[in-house]
Amino acid sequence: MTTTEKDPVLVVIQLTGGNDYLNTVVPYADPLYQDNRPKVGVPTDQVLPIDDHYGFNPALAPLKNIYDGGQVAVINGIGYPNPNRSHFRAMDIWHTCEPERIATEGWLGRVIRDLDPISENVLTGVNFGRGLPRALVLPGVPVASVAVLENYGVLTGILDEEQRAKALDVFARMYSPAIGAGPAMDYLGRTGTDALKGANILKSADEGYSSSVEYAATPIAQNLKGIAKVLLARLGTRIFYTIQAGHDTHSGQLPVQTQLLTELAAGIADFYADLKEHQASGEVLMLVFTEFGRRVKDNGSGTDHGSGGAAFVIGDRISGGMHGVYPSLNEDKLLDGDLHFHVDFRSVYSTIAEKWLGLDANSIVGGNFERMDFL
Repeated sequence: MTTTEKDPVLVVIQLTGGNDYLNTVVPYADPLYQDNRPKVGVPTDQVLPIDDHYGFNPALAPLKNIYDGGQVAVINGIGYPNPNRSHFRAMDIWHTCEPERIATEGWLGRVIRDLDPISENVLTGVNFGRGLPRALVLPGVPVASVAVLENYGVLTGILDEEQRAKALDVFARMYSPAIGAGPAMDYLGRTGTDALKGANILKSADEGYSSSVEYAATPIAQNLKGIAKVLLARLGTRIFYTIQAGHDTHSGQLPVQTQLLTELAAGIADFYADLKEHQASGEVLMLVFTEFGRRVKDNGSGTDHGSGGAAFVIGDRISGGMHGVYPSLNEDKLLDGDLHFHVDFRSVYSTIAEKWLGLDANSIVGGNFERMDFL
């Protein structure tokens, strides 16, 4: 079942690799920043000031324009207790809301379940990119994962639907020795059938889309364009997800991060302009996050894995500006050379789940965390 009602929509952008907080929202007035970043610091005269102490990386100029309009909230010092500096474990923690144990259920999987308890719409959740991020995974919850919208489908070389269904059954039988015949058949069979349904429905999104916005040819911009197409097709999708990879800047950080932030900010600005052109920006909230920040002191040409970081929440209906406390750079205030966190990421999730999506946040994040005032 699809719907034309304009329910609130969440778009999540994951920055994989650990985006460097200090060079994204730059504490340019603090001499300790320059002292710790002699090789990879952003020159003060290039920073885009947002106040007398902090400013955006110059590559984020398009995002700074949206910030100046009051539609960007910067969540400072985001993280969790006892931070993990492994990419895989840290991202799992953000995906599952479980810092203390290995978990498999994604927080957005729970969101999709609660938005659509009987799975009426196989497109309630859509990921743009290859694979399926764990944040979206929950047994019994269908999620479409799209690499390229124009070519999206399942076993598209098999034109007959009955034959494709038989092929999916074969895949399920192949997997059954590993995870058990019953679970494999049920999960792969249902997932495959739901994906077939989603593929057929999504074809209409590309056909009916028209916009004056010319997105860049970068992966993040094209994924956001795909999200705009599906959103504007009014297929009832409430949760969108996409990833920008490459933020693990142990070396060559300045050119690498500059390129990544340039592409990210341009993609977000184009997406936001597209929504405004179609009078849809008021129904969309964007969350941009990364698994951790990076160490305060540079390593000569880059920075190593750290802890406290930043997230962005973007939308017409938010309270923009700086939220949370920017962590101190004083040596006695650091955590083993890293920035301390001040905002638990589950507070951000809880705020979005409750205030934006109208859901019971505690069951989604696994506890009661302080709600923030960006909504």
